[in-house]
Order: sequence, then structure tokens, then C-alpha cells
Amino acid sequence: MSISSETDRLVAFSTQLRNVHQRLRKALDLARRSIDGEFDETAGQDLLLFCRGFCSALSGHHRSEDGGLFPQVVAEHPELKPVIANLMSDHNMLEHLIGQLTAAMDSNAEPDELHRHLDGIGAVMETHFRYEENQLLAILDALALEGEPTGLLGDLA
Repeated sequence: MSISSETDRLVAFSTQLRNVHQRLRKALDLARRSIDGEFDETAGQDLLLFCRGFCSALSGHHRSEDGGLFPQVVAEHPELKPVIANLMSDHNMLEHLIGQLTAAMDSNAEPDELHRHLDGIGAVMETHFRYEENQLLAILDALALEGEPTGLLGDLA
């Protein structure tokens, strides 16, 4: 691989991470809008599609980071172990919140309750994304990561 294409690949991982975060923000917005039935008379189906799709995408992104991206970051930058531990803790918290949202959807909770769940997920997600971008974007631009973006960042990459 030439130096130019290697540099492009390295920069692409930080760009991919930002893009994944943007897609997840948009998916959260669609999930919120689906609760309000903004799409059509099949709001219940949209709720299943958008809320469950958002939850699946967020979980998949975090599983990919935990299993692919983060071990490589720590291998090259052991001083970032505390940062990675914080990010993984956020992932666990978000999984718990997603579980609560899923349970609320399964019990046909009212829109206000579903919005509260999404608001909680959104707040933690946004804080997490900002911290992650602040701590890792420059690192990603300098690492020769092994693997494809989807394997390291999830299917939205």
C-alpha cells in the first residue's frame, strides 16, 4: 500500500467514526419521530422499524468498537486504557437503557414514556460521542488499524 493510500485509510477511520455518530443521531431522531406517528398510518410498524433499528445499530456499533477497535487502540496506546474503560462503561450503560426501551416497547408503553427512554439514551449517547471523538479522533488518524471500517465501527461505517 502506498503512503498516500495508507494516509487516506487512516484519516478515513476518524471520518468514518464521525459519520457513524451522525447516522446514529439521525436514527435517534427518526425513532423519536416514529413515536409521534409522523410517517403515516402505520406508526406502530414504523416504531418497530425505527426504534428497534436504532437500538440495533447503536448496539452493533458499540460491539464492533469493543471487540475490534478498542483492543487495537489499547495495544498501540496503553496509556488510553482508562479512556477505553470509560467508553466501554458507557456502552454497558447504553445497553441497559436500550433494554429498558425495548421492554417499554414490548409492553406497548405510552409515547411519553418512550420519549423519556429515548431522551435518556440520547443524553448518554451524545456525551459518549463527544468524549469519544475528543479522545480518539487524533489517535485514529495516526494508527494503522487492521480490519475494515464495518468490523471496527459497525454496519453503519
